[in-house]
Amino acid sequence: MKTLNLSTIYESVQEDLDKVEEMLRLMSQESVLGLSDLLEYSLESSGKRIRPFLTLLAGKFYDYNLDNLLPMATAVEVMHTATLVHDDAIDNSLVRRGKPTVNKLWGKKKAVLLGDYLFAEAGALTASTNNLRAIKLFAETLKIISSGELNQAHHAFSLEQTRQQYFQRVAQKTAALFSMATETGAVLSQAPEKSIQILIEYGCNLGIAFQIVDDILDFIGTEEELGKPVASDLIQGTLTLPSILILERYPDDNPVKRLFQNGNSEAEVMQAIELVSDSSIIEECYEIASAFCSKGCRNLGQLPDSDSGQPLIDLADYVTRRRK
Repeated sequence: MKTLNLSTIYESVQEDLDKVEEMLRLMSQESVLGLSDLLEYSLESSGKRIRPFLTLLAGKFYDYNLDNLLPMATAVEVMHTATLVHDDAIDNSLVRRGKPTVNKLWGKKKAVLLGDYLFAEAGALTASTNNLRAIKLFAETLKIISSGELNQAHHAFSLEQTRQQYFQRVAQKTAALFSMATETGAVLSQAPEKSIQILIEYGCNLGIAFQIVDDILDFIGTEEELGKPVASDLIQGTLTLPSILILERYPDDNPVKRLFQNGNSEAEVMQAIELVSDSSIIEECYEIASAFCSKGCRNLGQLPDSDSGQPLIDLADYVTRRRK
């Protein structure tokens, strides 16, 4: 089995991804006092850039118009960055991707304002495409993501959550931006509606699988690999798929239930990590993530004969194998 890494998967659009990086770099040179430092810090290349890759690659199947695809790919990444800045401020997170968060260095007020600025910048970039569907989709996606955050906040430390509710929340919080990336790429390349829907299906299912693996790694990864504390979601009172499987398997007594009922306890967190790691829960979660990836890839063969299909399949494979 071949070894997959992002540099190999991204190869067909790497030159244009580099142009996205240049646009992000230029954006950070904003002259408003104090803003350039915040922008440079938040936008510097430390993420995987999966979302702009999806926008560019989704545009490869038809009319690859870089004049529109490049600002859209940049907008998707800026929007993603805004969600992370706001998430960290809401959760009082101190570390992201192995470095201090914006709210840790500059305070929550500036972090929230920076997130607002980034959302506005992403909207302006989207509007520059002059494509009404893309512009409306940007607004709709922002609503969906915000609804997902409110949903998560409403259910914090609640044990009454099902798998289906989890998948719905993940579809709102994570997958919506993935499907926005693929849909806008397809729309801006003048793809027919059938192809657009195939790429939306791919983006949505890939996004759900990506979040499931994120939630697995939150239990089995190291702080160095994750760039943040282990089991941070559990500590914040957020039920993810591994935690839900614990509740399903041990309904009467389990560390997740005790943690949520009695308050934060390091001992309960460690017991939950051990319980997940020493059982078949991780394997089951990976199988579920793989099933979502398979669902996302099932109709890619109906797209035009192109070299662009294989990187999407390879990315789905990578997502279910990654360690960070």
